[in-house]
Amino acid sequence: MAASVRETAALLKDVPLFAGCSKRELETIAGAMKEVNHSAGHVIAREGDIGLGFFLITEGTASVTVGGKARVKLGPRDSFGEISLLDHGPRTATVTAATPIRLLGLTAWAFEGVVQQHPALALNLLKVLAKRLRSVSKDATS
Repeated sequence: MAASVRETAALLKDVPLFAGCSKRELETIAGAMKEVNHSAGHVIAREGDIGLGFFLITEGTASVTVGGKARVKLGPRDSFGEISLLDHGPRTATVTAATPIRLLGLTAWAFEGVVQQHPALALNLLKVLAKRLRSVSKDATS
């Protein structure tokens, strides 16, 4: 069963990229997301391919590999592909459905439309990214 906009927004508030967003902004983003289903074994994102967007797992599990080496398992409420929303760059990992999986997907072009309609959202995202960059820079110099 598809999640409502309100349910999806509640899931998005736990995604670090969207941590600074208001409830209304989260609901706007949620409204642009589409449900996607894949069977076990389906490659959802392939390392090196251009990323088309962001995914939030609502049911099932996925495995993540980098350079062919297993890295982590993802499950409900986990997400991947958020950087693709911003830079349209290549995927840094391969994500494969380990079980039948249900995801909520947000394409980069749908996200850009949301940001153009709600410029304050872009400012919130920039603040979150700056905080993350500051944290990484601090860790690298410690």
